[in-house]
Amino acid sequence: MEKTKVAILGCGFIANIHMESYIRFVPNAEVVAVYGRNLDKAKAFAKEHKIKSYYSDMDQLLAESDCDVIDICIPNVAHHEACVKAAHADKHVICEKPLAMNLEQADEMIEACKVANKKLMYAEELCFAPKYERVRMLVESGAVGKVYMLKQAEKHSGPHSRWFYEKDQSGGGVMMDMGCHALAWFRWILGGNPKVKSVYASMATVMHDTECEDNSVTMIEFEDNVLAVAEDSWAKHGGMDDRIEVYGDKGVSYADLFQGNSALTYSMDGYDYAMEKAGTSQGWTFTIYEEAFNQGYPQELAHFVECIREDKQPKVTGEDGRAVLEMIYAAYESAKTGSKVTLPFEPKVDKPIDLWK
Repeated sequence: MEKTKVAILGCGFIANIHMESYIRFVPNAEVVAVYGRNLDKAKAFAKEHKIKSYYSDMDQLLAESDCDVIDICIPNVAHHEACVKAAHADKHVICEKPLAMNLEQADEMIEACKVANKKLMYAEELCFAPKYERVRMLVESGAVGKVYMLKQAEKHSGPHSRWFYEKDQSGGGVMMDMGCHALAWFRWILGGNPKVKSVYASMATVMHDTECEDNSVTMIEFEDNVLAVAEDSWAKHGGMDDRIEVYGDKGVSYADLFQGNSALTYSMDGYDYAMEKAGTSQGWTFTIYEEAFNQGYPQELAHFVECIREDKQPKVTGEDGRAVLEMIYAAYESAKTGSKVTLPFEPKVDKPIDLWK
């Protein structure tokens, strides 16, 4: 089947993340073009990632690239224009956060894609982060009972590019940049289209030279008596911090996006599965997230399919498997004899269990 052709708008930090994701995890997509406001940067991005076409004119890219999808990774101020132009050019659109600079722009983007009968996706990665998604599944299964409070915090020392600090380019500060993640995740974990009763926020500029806020705390009161708290900061030293907390009347679950490989969960009644070999899921457990993905199964299968499609040698071969097996047999022999075993080694039996008895 022919691959889906993608054009990336932007060649900065987030565009590089999208590009790496396409290369590593989306084998059915091909990035065929990149746009950058600076042609030299677009050219360098294309060269680095082996993209055949690069542009500094968005209209030219839309006319010439023959892409199916426009992936918007440019400053917030340009999202609206890029989306509307893409829809008029009969392209599907995925747009990085925030969707637009204001509600009017958002409405026009949605309408343009509807009229063109093209899909518009809001790129909120926290809705797909494996660890956080596992927590959502716990909530959906009833593991923590009825949710009454949610918390999400994202903090670091500030964005990569100057335009984030310029209100006319970004539309706002840390709330626009990172608070959007929390609000989208609150809606996602509550499911459907939860109604908001009230919003209360406190914002300040405490560290950076900007007219925008660089520290904020926001409380969202949803109907059905759920309180959600978003803590966002560009003024936190020591690296990236991203974590969630879910409180229910029968349990609680905490997850840290960058620390550990599980969510810490307490469940009074227990739930479907904590981790391989765990005897119970009642009480405190370390809930593994996306176990298959975390352990490499999808990646190995995608790699082998790629080897078949492109006639390449697998990175891990039958010879590698044999070498491992030889070491296994040698280990059993050593356990049996109490001595070191040198390789090459040819066992005298076919069943390893017989070697050490």
